[in-house]
Amino acid sequence: MARRLFIALTAFSLAGCADVFFATVGGIGPAQGVAEQRNIEFDAEHGLSLDVYAPAAAANAPVVVFFYGGSWEDGKRRWYKYVGDALARGGVVAMIPDYRKFPDVRFPAFMHDAARAVAWAREHAHEFGGDPQRLFVMGHSAGGQIAALLAADRRYLADVGLRPRDLAGMIGIAGAYAFLPFVDDEAQIFGNDARGRYDSQPINFIDGDEPPMLLLQGRDDDDVPAHNAEVMTERAQAMDGTAVLHIYPGVGHSQILLALARGPTSSPPTLRDILAFIANPPVAPTPTSAQATPDN
Repeated sequence: MARRLFIALTAFSLAGCADVFFATVGGIGPAQGVAEQRNIEFDAEHGLSLDVYAPAAAANAPVVVFFYGGSWEDGKRRWYKYVGDALARGGVVAMIPDYRKFPDVRFPAFMHDAARAVAWAREHAHEFGGDPQRLFVMGHSAGGQIAALLAADRRYLADVGLRPRDLAGMIGIAGAYAFLPFVDDEAQIFGNDARGRYDSQPINFIDGDEPPMLLLQGRDDDDVPAHNAEVMTERAQAMDGTAVLHIYPGVGHSQILLALARGPTSSPPTLRDILAFIANPPVAPTPTSAQATPDN
């Protein structure tokens, strides 16, 4: 019965009723044991806000900033209440920000939005029972690309006084890390020149100075092929970085994230693997002096 409901809800989402669908998945009102605070402005200049989902009695809990997907063009933070609820029930303070999207802006504007959200999370984590020293970034699909660039390309966090190693880890769920050639609107979003093609690809910035990474991927993903996670893992290992890869057979692009609505015992075990990584992230190797030297 649960599987039939899950399939039906997925079909309902694809029919275009996103607001109703995600309200159904996430439920109405706060989840049991979860304290919600919504519509918290973190960027007054651009009118950007975030929602916080925290364990009701959180104290020094890990913190995750989650960036949703939508091809850098679509998405609303309220659609991902089920992600916040799932993480909070697992003992994590979850923060879900909005960011500006195409065609209103182009890359890298939304990266600066994301960096400001992370800086806000680090500064305010204690207000929600979170530990700013255990701050993770996480993203699905396009949001995975955003999270990965924050963890790999030091320029964005540097703008807010942080470094990638200030993050406890990066969690990518069906993320886009090596997605050339561009398709659809991507050439317009990122710029179809050498600079745009290079700077848009997180894999180009993996040099071993990243926080630990968890990469989750469905083998049957037709939107972001598993190749993205596989080559990202290979690159990290080649550069003496730390990346943990889980590929789920028979799992597609949406199913891997929607599994969070079904709890830690769901299949695929997306939530279980996320919580295990957050509880015990692998130790990132100490960067060499060359890797640790900031860009001029």
